[in-house]
Order: sequence, then structure tokens, then C-alpha cells
Amino acid sequence: MCEDHRIDKADLEDLPEILRLQYRAYQSEAALFGSRDIPPLKQTLDEVIAEYHAGVILKMVNEDHVIIGSIRAKEQNGTVYVGKLMVHPDCRHRGLGTRLLQAIEQYFPQKRYELFTSTKSTDNIRLYQRMGYKIFDCKPVTDELRFVYMEKV
Repeated sequence: MCEDHRIDKADLEDLPEILRLQYRAYQSEAALFGSRDIPPLKQTLDEVIAEYHAGVILKMVNEDHVIIGSIRAKEQNGTVYVGKLMVHPDCRHRGLGTRLLQAIEQYFPQKRYELFTSTKSTDNIRLYQRMGYKIFDCKPVTDELRFVYMEKV
């Protein structure tokens, strides 16, 4: 399932499948907090469509044309805001997240990139640091949830 993959710009008709992948991929994040009450698990298709029109959504498809990964970004005032980097749970720890992040940076070359993740998402933080991102801020969202903000210049 996780072999022979390629990355393309998502089409409007891909968004329901990407949202289903998002619901599946973010279960591990929800488990870190012991709650399914996190924004990626509550996002609607209309909200994903709005993000599609405001920026770019890339998809990673396998040899069977199944979407196994995705990433979103939008550029604003010279900064590219990266979000919703996800890989199918069965395909993790194979470098696919790295490839998706590289692809979005190539889509918006030579910019400042910014993203955020939970302080509990240590695997994500390690990936971003390996890719050259540095922590520049940390903000509490709730008593349980803190976001770390990272940038790459």
C-alpha cells in the first residue's frame, strides 16, 4: 500500500478522500490528549474546500491511486503557512512525511515557512527540526494543549 507513490496537486474531487485520511491520520494526535476533541477531527468538507481555494493541497497517491498522504499550505505576506501534514497510519516512518514537506517547499520556493504542532507531538517536532525548522514560540491553547510554532527561513 505504501510503495510507488507520487505527489501531485490535489483536485477538488480528491477532498472527500483527503478528509477521510485526515480523520484516520489524526487519531494518533487525539490519543496523545486522550480526547477526540481536536480541530483536525472536527473539520468539515466545506472547511477543506475553503482551504483548497485559499492555498494549495498536495496529495501523495500509491500505485492503486489511493491517497496515502497530504499537506496544505497558503502564502501570505511572504510567509508560507504549512498545515495538515498527514500520512496514512500504515505508511508512517518511511520518509513520506519528509517527502511531502519537501514537495510543499518546492511548490513555494525560497520563502519563509511557518507551521505549528502540539508540544506532545515529539515525532512531528523531530521531523520538522531535521528539515531545518526552528522553534520560535510556544502558546497554550487549553490547560492540556500547547502549540509550538516553528519556522524555516
